[in-house]
Amino acid sequence: MYVCGITVYDYCHLGHARMLIVFDVVRRHLEASGYDVTFIRNITDIDDKIIRRALANGEPMQALTERFIKAYQEDCAALGVRLGDREPRATEFVAQIVAMVQTLVDKGYAYAASNGDVYYAVAKFEPYGRLSGKRLADLRAGARIEVDEAKRDPLDFVLWKAAKPGEPAWESPWGPGRPGWHIECSAMSVDLLGPHFDIHGGGMDLKFPHHENEIAQTCAACDSPFVNVWMHNGFVRVDDEKMSKSLGNFFTVREVLEWVRDPEVVRYFMVNSQYRGPINYTPDSLTQADAALERLYTSLRGVPVTALQAPTKATERFVAAMDDDFNTPIAVSELQSLAREVNTAKAAGDLDRAAGLAAEMRVLGARIGLLGLEPEVFLRKQAAKQASDAGTAGSAETASAPLSLTDADIERLIDERAAARKAKDFKESDRIRDLLASNGVQLEDQPGGRTLWRRG
Repeated sequence: MYVCGITVYDYCHLGHARMLIVFDVVRRHLEASGYDVTFIRNITDIDDKIIRRALANGEPMQALTERFIKAYQEDCAALGVRLGDREPRATEFVAQIVAMVQTLVDKGYAYAASNGDVYYAVAKFEPYGRLSGKRLADLRAGARIEVDEAKRDPLDFVLWKAAKPGEPAWESPWGPGRPGWHIECSAMSVDLLGPHFDIHGGGMDLKFPHHENEIAQTCAACDSPFVNVWMHNGFVRVDDEKMSKSLGNFFTVREVLEWVRDPEVVRYFMVNSQYRGPINYTPDSLTQADAALERLYTSLRGVPVTALQAPTKATERFVAAMDDDFNTPIAVSELQSLAREVNTAKAAGDLDRAAGLAAEMRVLGARIGLLGLEPEVFLRKQAAKQASDAGTAGSAETASAPLSLTDADIERLIDERAAARKAKDFKESDRIRDLLASNGVQLEDQPGGRTLWRRG
């Protein structure tokens, strides 16, 4: 698998998060299905946006890119997204890029223009447009070309950019310059996976022209088929509008993670929609995802952890859904169905059956990156912002401010309550329960005298 990654000049946003999570899920399911997966996700670390941002900041380009590569890796770790087996940077593959451009020039698919740039001659590649369904005649009719443009055809795209004063540059047969954007992925994927591999992924916005151009470059240079399966994840929309900085509805991963009790909530929100379609983010969407994920973790609460023994039909349906173009909404519904069965078994006192079903839930959840926490850990977490807001409102409305209870304080009070109940001092037992409840701690008494708790 080769997945188009990020351009490192800013923090990752929700659209990046969807791409990262979608292809992490694809990788997880393929590996769980027995495939050996080599996963490559590139990093664009030389680009017009990067150069402009570094100049605006007054810092070296490498300092900028290193900072945002580190931030990207931190965001991946928070979201439970594994890094690629290789995460190649464009600047590490300039030699391979120059070699591929030279091959295209030698074969007549590319030409050096009067301005020092090297362009791909789109008209030379007859299949151009098949991935996106676009026709050259239609594209050319809608194209514009400046009078002094060095291109032979308005559809031709740049492979190598001649150096401009103050910009980073590398030596090439056409003089100092730097790679065009599209050629990066062709050169890196061929070098690391060969000219013909199984899956190529990226956001829907990359289908045209980026992936269309990759096909033209790679097939022409290598004289071979390129990719067996193309996968494109849909856009993230905000209140039914496209997410953009200009509309003020642009959210970074870091901002969103401050609003949820755990990053798994963001992953649940993403996988609850099929990857190809658009996904609409609203202020309530994370709240709904949190509640749904809480139901899953609540069902696992108090259930002994065992190894998976005999999976039910739910596993068969889950895997069938994932095999059907990674239909994660159906897969998630199977987890919810299993959670209901676990609750039924718990209510009947059949902990052996509950444990078996819970093990099945955990195994299936791992295929899509869910249920990786201990139930108590998830259930005790709170969204920091919501807790802060609730605490502020509560202190203004009550005569006595709520206590700041640590986990150790809560455990101590639960032990004191258990001792009071054993001594039949029910007044003291109720007082402790009420004290904990007034401080946002909910208790759940289990058979055998054990008491579970959570905040919120």
